[in-house]
Amino acid sequence: MVPSSAEPAAAQGTSETESLGPAPLGAAPLSGLGPSDSPEAAAEKVEVEVELAGPAGAEPPQPPEGGWGWVVMLAAMWCNGSVFGIQNACGVLFVSMLKTFGSKDDDQMVFKTAWVSSLSMGMIFFCCPIVSVFTDIFGCRKTAVVGAAIGFIGLLSSSFVSSIEPLYLTYGIIFACGCSFAYQPSLVILGHYFKKRLGLVNGIVTAGSSVFTILLPYLLRVLTDNVGLFYTLRVLCIFMFVLFLAGFTYRPLVPSVREKESGIKGGNRSSLFQRRKFSPPKKIFNFAIFKVSAYAVWAVGIPLALFGYFVPYVHLVKYVNERFKDESNKEVVLMCIGITSGVGRLLFGRIADYVPGAKKVYLQVLSFAFIGLMSMMIPLCNVFGALIAVCLIMGLFDGCFISIMAPIAFELVGALDVSQAIGFLLGFMSIPMTVGPPIAGLLRDKLGSYNMAFYLAGIPPLIGGAVLCFIPWIHSKKQRKTNKTTGGEKMEKMLENQNSLLSSSSGILKKESDSVI
Repeated sequence: MVPSSAEPAAAQGTSETESLGPAPLGAAPLSGLGPSDSPEAAAEKVEVEVELAGPAGAEPPQPPEGGWGWVVMLAAMWCNGSVFGIQNACGVLFVSMLKTFGSKDDDQMVFKTAWVSSLSMGMIFFCCPIVSVFTDIFGCRKTAVVGAAIGFIGLLSSSFVSSIEPLYLTYGIIFACGCSFAYQPSLVILGHYFKKRLGLVNGIVTAGSSVFTILLPYLLRVLTDNVGLFYTLRVLCIFMFVLFLAGFTYRPLVPSVREKESGIKGGNRSSLFQRRKFSPPKKIFNFAIFKVSAYAVWAVGIPLALFGYFVPYVHLVKYVNERFKDESNKEVVLMCIGITSGVGRLLFGRIADYVPGAKKVYLQVLSFAFIGLMSMMIPLCNVFGALIAVCLIMGLFDGCFISIMAPIAFELVGALDVSQAIGFLLGFMSIPMTVGPPIAGLLRDKLGSYNMAFYLAGIPPLIGGAVLCFIPWIHSKKQRKTNKTTGGEKMEKMLENQNSLLSSSSGILKKESDSVI
């Protein structure tokens, strides 16, 4: 899933793929005006471009396209896999939490327990806009290392609780915030080391979550059955400790805002955490992107579609335990989603390269239609094999939805504003992903089965997909208006150039005639 945070791809050809990463190694941003280009914003962008470009006439350095970058890629892959692998396998932990903290006297235990996993996933996305600011100011390495340390503390403290409520803080907030701060820099740092191979590297890194989603459910089931919930959480702390060490590999090649303010180059660092004088940047959040109508509709439609999106990840294993009691490997349903999600990311990411402009949104419409229909079909599966087929299809289109988020954002707001556009969107996504699973758990507690919960979970994706259908029309209408305005300005400039050329020519002829006389 994710966002990973944050997690970049391409719109048309390689050039657009490369532009989605951060400006590599001091290269200036792409020219052109985005939605934030008021006179003040334009002046700020000019200052940034001059600052990044370096001395006049100097050739901007190029990403190494390998070397230490491959180590960074493996570290980022571990980050993506451990963060979202644990989140996607939360269904196994959910069942273990019910066994550990459940009580026959508490008729709302499913509702209460669902808040733990949904709050955790929601907080990862909610923190994304804030993390992007911290990454810009302090750099990738410091942000990632501190985030992994916080995540480790949150997960370790979760293994010492005696009731479900403290997990809201330790697992749902502290652990999730740490994961968010560790995850986002793992995507940003890739653009420092790769440009030509950025698409391939991003594909490998985001595949990490699919690999971990396949393997972790089995591992978690074995651990929870043999050593219990608390020791399982302590074993998962090993993943976070490795993530903490992996953060140190993010050797910065582009100076952060803090380092630029203090005049320290990227390679001249005597220690990881030094005290330096620092003035925060004047402009942090760019709300002007919401003036782009197509992006505003997209930022509404995607969260609307996600109210039922995370429900299967949390409740599917519990549902299988109730509906198919004789099946031994019940966590295989999450494994199937993970396998086809990885395939979907590669397949639809490649297909999106051939879909022009904002019409890529239609791929998301298609994915939400299938996700909604598959959610509704879960209660209709009377045999376990049919449920496996439904999960395979759901995972395939889950990968489609995730893989084309960055290309669509690039098409709607342009390269200069794409980072904050994705950050805001992930922040909005946190609300439905947090609220959806507890509502499904409440329905299960009140009605005694999951049937109605899965039926209702399929409705928001269909409604959100219908809203997204308007985006290509809005975007093309805006482009026609812009092209018409630009065409008129070009014509005026051409006429002015012709007039100045004629006047200069007549002046030259007059001078020549005067000299002849």
